[in-house]
Amino acid sequence: MINEAKPAAYLRVSTQRQGQSGLGLEAQRQAIKTLLGEEPFEEFIEIESGKKSRRPKLEVAINYCRKHKTRLVIAKLDRLARNVHFISGLMETGIDFVAADMPKADRFMLHVYAAMAEEEGRRISERTKAALKAAKSRGVKLGVNGQLLAKQNKAKAVEFAFRINKEIYALELPATASLREISLALNEAGIKTVSGKCWHPTSVARLLARLK
Repeated sequence: MINEAKPAAYLRVSTQRQGQSGLGLEAQRQAIKTLLGEEPFEEFIEIESGKKSRRPKLEVAINYCRKHKTRLVIAKLDRLARNVHFISGLMETGIDFVAADMPKADRFMLHVYAAMAEEEGRRISERTKAALKAAKSRGVKLGVNGQLLAKQNKAKAVEFAFRINKEIYALELPATASLREISLALNEAGIKTVSGKCWHPTSVARLLARLK
């Protein structure tokens, strides 16, 4: 018998304001629609910080998937959490799930990306603290806006690096591909650098270094 249950689409925003305004939700919803095409889905919307592990709506979505033997769909992996333990826990539920931003990734790759995101988040925090401490020791007074801007720029750079890394993964290049071959493949695919320019081996090397 063919399972006709609709897949569960899990969408998460961090604040009540985002939930009420739809800010962030529509982009996630569109990504899921692009993945599923004409296939209808059941929405489960969570308004909760990504740092918190308790997700009532996610639990409801998981139970829905178990009951109807259907899959869980998310727009981006970080809408779940940048936390290996959290992602592993979801895998252990036994339900099938897919992220629209990396539909070809198997469970191993999802685990790897979660580990990379968690480690990068930790390193960003450490570098930010070290930079602020060094600036303070030099007598520099950092305002709240300056600190916030620095963190935002770091976060954007890391997010871009992970997005391009997924693009490289999607190109299905051989594991032995050189920096030059990767840059050529990105340019042929029409993928630009963060400044909108073409890729070169050096810019690919900087990108991969940021991921490490």
